[in-house]
Amino acid sequence: MDELKEWMEEKPTNKEVEPNSRLGGAITYMTSRWEKFTLSLRVPGAPLDNNLVERALKMAIRHRRNSLFYKNERGAWVGDLFMSLIHTCNLMKVNAFDYLTTLFRNVEEIAKNPSHWMPWNYKENQPEPHA
Repeated sequence: MDELKEWMEEKPTNKEVEPNSRLGGAITYMTSRWEKFTLSLRVPGAPLDNNLVERALKMAIRHRRNSLFYKNERGAWVGDLFMSLIHTCNLMKVNAFDYLTTLFRNVEEIAKNPSHWMPWNYKENQPEPHA
């Protein structure tokens, strides 16, 4: 990055790039904002992209588009609840259908201890199947 900055600073100085050209404008733009552009490079291990955030936002945007079809507030509340559960399952690499089915089959146990029925620990807390 230091070499790139040097290159960009010497081009206009050596009159190799016209300051009013597109390249000259881009170089001026980059060099005037260099500190902000390279801020993430000063933190070791900082990701160079934000794909993780964009994937999370994509779920919310899709849900917002689908929510146009709710008929009332209760329906919207239920839709929001399921979207949150399904997204959490996806993040925890849990099959959302299996998880939701298990929740519906164990309503009484869930009411007694809800913290044992999160997507990341529900399999350990399921009652033994009846023979």
